[in-house]
Amino acid sequence: MITDLALALGVSATDPAFWLPLVFLGLLFITIIAGTLLDGFDIGVGCLSLVAPESLRPRMMALLSPWRDANEFWLFLGLGVFALVFPHAWGSVMGQLHLPLMLLALGVMARSLCFELRLRAPAEQQPWWQLGFAVGSLITAFSHGLLLAKVVINYQSGTGYNWFIWFMGFCAVAAYVLLGAAWLVMRETGELRIRAVLWGRRAVRWFAAGAIAASVVLALANPGVLLKWSEGAPRLAVLALWVSILLGFVIIEMNLQRLINESVRSTVLPFLLTLIIFLAVLIGLAFSLFPFLVLDQITIWDAAADQTTLVLLWNISLIALPFLVLFTIWVYWRMFGVSRPPTPPDFKV
Repeated sequence: MITDLALALGVSATDPAFWLPLVFLGLLFITIIAGTLLDGFDIGVGCLSLVAPESLRPRMMALLSPWRDANEFWLFLGLGVFALVFPHAWGSVMGQLHLPLMLLALGVMARSLCFELRLRAPAEQQPWWQLGFAVGSLITAFSHGLLLAKVVINYQSGTGYNWFIWFMGFCAVAAYVLLGAAWLVMRETGELRIRAVLWGRRAVRWFAAGAIAASVVLALANPGVLLKWSEGAPRLAVLALWVSILLGFVIIEMNLQRLINESVRSTVLPFLLTLIIFLAVLIGLAFSLFPFLVLDQITIWDAAADQTTLVLLWNISLIALPFLVLFTIWVYWRMFGVSRPPTPPDFKV
């Protein structure tokens, strides 16, 4: 497939003008995945704090503290890569996504400010800053759904499309709520886990509905995508992908149902399966759109910066990427498993 693309462009597959945009597209996709999965539980817990009892909200906020600053990193990295590597698509894409992006910026800013100010506010003001963080999380999750819907319908407009966009915003909130609830189920015990189980069971079916709706609309609204999935991909692989995703939703709900009636010290399964489903949906979207940044209009090579700029960015990436990988492993390796209180220092007299 890669060789055929190179021949269609009239260049060699070893030409930097061909493979550098592919490499940076892969880096951009990895950044999107990292931002969605690693920041997703943070967004979900923030949304859930809106409906959690007041007595549990401080604990939920405390659980997020080790990762809050790191989670903000992925959005800025993704925007930076997109702006620097694909400048010729920036105006076209951003012009179509200005409303969801404005909501996203508002939500991210509210989350960051309210979380930090809550840590520094007097005790009587902290609930108000926590509320601001929760509302910001809700706006952020909803804006992600709007962004996905606009990409799925290829920026078309109409009454039916508008209803789909709002529906996807709601389903995106449900998806992040499920991810946050599954993370709380894994990290906590007692009342907070029980409530997280109930929250997750209410969200899982809406997440499933959103994933199915996005796939169906993507295929029906874009004939090229339908042709790619029906003729360009092995049918057995497509069937296996769909069966695996639907089975994942069923197992998540069954596992959460079991946790209502059984006391288990630690269960990672709902969180891992939710991450896998998120990943499968993103991979399916990437396969549907490739090699376009704007479907049927702008390819990654049309949008890419000149070769001199790409080579410079590539050299910078070779230096920065090892540090990025080490940073990610160092920050996130403790996000799995039951939360443990810090060990007090051993003072010797």
